[in-house]
Amino acid sequence: MVTQLQDLLTKTCVIGVSYFDVQGELLKQTQFAGTVLKVDAELGITIGLQHSDASVEQAEFILPPNLQAWFKAPPGHYRHAPSGVDMQNPDFLVTWNVHRTKENTAEGQHEWWEWEPNLVPPQVG
Repeated sequence: MVTQLQDLLTKTCVIGVSYFDVQGELLKQTQFAGTVLKVDAELGITIGLQHSDASVEQAEFILPPNLQAWFKAPPGHYRHAPSGVDMQNPDFLVTWNVHRTKENTAEGQHEWWEWEPNLVPPQVG
């Protein structure tokens, strides 16, 4: 387990995010892979996402600054067919559940989501 945010800089990770509606029903699951670019105790952990096409500009994804969701990854080859991401031996596996907390927001109004770290190491294979 990671003990300080700074320990994550330049580390690679595979990220799984599950989104749930107000009733707790799964809306969708996404997977990303990348390298930690920046860490900030207030703003979060910025990941530079890998893309299967090197000509695509690198996107960034920001996770909450909570270290409880970061687990040492077992050695292996991690592939995500829908995105084409292919990562060999990432440093960490990270999983979050994101819950919608407000139903039926009017267009242009803020949607409320609560991020909850998975505290159990992800199962691989």
